[in-house]
Amino acid sequence: MKFRIKWLALLITWSIPGLLWGQKILIPMDLTQTDHLKAYGIAYWSLKKGVPVEWLLNYRGGSFLINNFAGLTQEMRLRGVRFEEVSAAQVLQIYATIEENNMDVVLLEKAAKIAVYSPPDKQPWDDAVTLALTYAEIDYKVIWDAEVLNRALGDYDWLHLHHEDFTGQYGKFYASYHLQDWYRAEVATNEAMAHKLGFNKVSEEKKAVAREIKRYINNGGFLFAMCSATDALDIALAAEGVDIVAEVFDGDPVDPRANEKLDYSKCLAFENFKLYTDPMLYEYSDIDVPPSFQPVAPGAEADYFTLFEFSAKWDPVPTMLTQNHVGVIKGFMGQTTGFRRSLIKKSVVIMGEVVNGEQVKYLHGNYGRGTFTFLGGHDPEDYQHFVGDPPTRLELHKNSPGYRLILNNVLFPSARKKERKT
Repeated sequence: MKFRIKWLALLITWSIPGLLWGQKILIPMDLTQTDHLKAYGIAYWSLKKGVPVEWLLNYRGGSFLINNFAGLTQEMRLRGVRFEEVSAAQVLQIYATIEENNMDVVLLEKAAKIAVYSPPDKQPWDDAVTLALTYAEIDYKVIWDAEVLNRALGDYDWLHLHHEDFTGQYGKFYASYHLQDWYRAEVATNEAMAHKLGFNKVSEEKKAVAREIKRYINNGGFLFAMCSATDALDIALAAEGVDIVAEVFDGDPVDPRANEKLDYSKCLAFENFKLYTDPMLYEYSDIDVPPSFQPVAPGAEADYFTLFEFSAKWDPVPTMLTQNHVGVIKGFMGQTTGFRRSLIKKSVVIMGEVVNGEQVKYLHGNYGRGTFTFLGGHDPEDYQHFVGDPPTRLELHKNSPGYRLILNNVLFPSARKKERKT
């Protein structure tokens, strides 16, 4: 009886119009899907058209169910997305299957406004998220320090940070690249911006940006970060008022007691970490595992991490963020490849890890009214991406499980808020 009442209410409020006046469209996200990444773009496109989308958590890989509307099937055919037209009886059977298993329905209601934090000049590496957004045909706006410090983040629902350095050490590329034109241009651009915004040092300006990003989360923003942006953000927050930058970067030496003065209570995800202040070392701290200067990864053929399986009905948020057609995903490296388990705060939810290892690959947490999600590594389809390498061609990886994790986060802010049951 409870089952019938629950789904009758759902049908009355949302499904009946689609069932009476036209078929529903199921976009399967299991192994039958021809282009998983563009399927997310279809969901986002539907939301922009004002048509809600039901995200069927754990049902056939996290499928989407949409009331058919003018232009939908044509758009899916143009984008190469596989879909199924389902009858009223089939929809009811889908709901029954969801009710009886570790599955749930989350209603996506509006397209999130997306911002990508990136400098205005082109960097010599590619950003996996902007590649994913572009391929999936999802709109985004690029913003940088001036917009952040002028409180423009409040205009956006979702903010992405990628290979960024909030410590003022220019990615710690000094040892290998300080004579390269692109590196010198990056230094000049950052120094000009810092001076324009009233800061004497890039390191202090970047710390102020980090604090503003934290304020954005506290006010209800959704943050997604990859690669070095993850640990660099927390390091900048912990180092407020502490000089952690070597003389080659800011003209004066590191505070000799820098590690003692770090305030981990200001961090989002990590605690008790130790900094590597040597400018010749391509690493910020001991958060990253394996460290960049001592790679011990087993190689592309043997490097995998496992996604946790959460209770869809009780923990819908991590369930949304881990939707996939596989449970084991191939690893990929970056300046920050993964996170040392012992340095992650107990309040943080671990969503992906290397089994029987100390590396956590994927995590999620709450701060204030917002959330943050960190994914280690640089590019899910380029195991060891080097500076200057060509961008990944996603048309060759349109069913990428790693890129699906990114796009799960893009749709996450569109979900109707549910009261957490645990």
